[in-house]
Amino acid sequence: MIHLWPPLLLVAILFGTGLFGVLARRNAILVLVGVELMLAAAGLLFVTFGSTVRDTARAGHVLTIFLIAIAAAEMAVALAVILAVYRSRANIDVTVAGEDDL
Repeated sequence: MIHLWPPLLLVAILFGTGLFGVLARRNAILVLVGVELMLAAAGLLFVTFGSTVRDTARAGHVLTIFLIAIAAAEMAVALAVILAVYRSRANIDVTVAGEDDL
């Protein structure tokens, strides 16, 4: 049996770092990295509570594998969108509006 506070502290640090990355960064790649950090925090939270609760189906672990698959698909789509935006604007700053956004 593990104590809950170290994984929960790590979840809080990961999620806080990801949230800061999403809110403070202007580069689309760094915003995407922030989102991935928040998804990693959610996965760690699923595994933590999945290991502390008696569940024969291992729902926390299964949800984490599902979350990893969704995160990989999300990363592929987001990188494709960022690449398309960079090709059209030559800039991936999320605070700058393009000509087609107005």
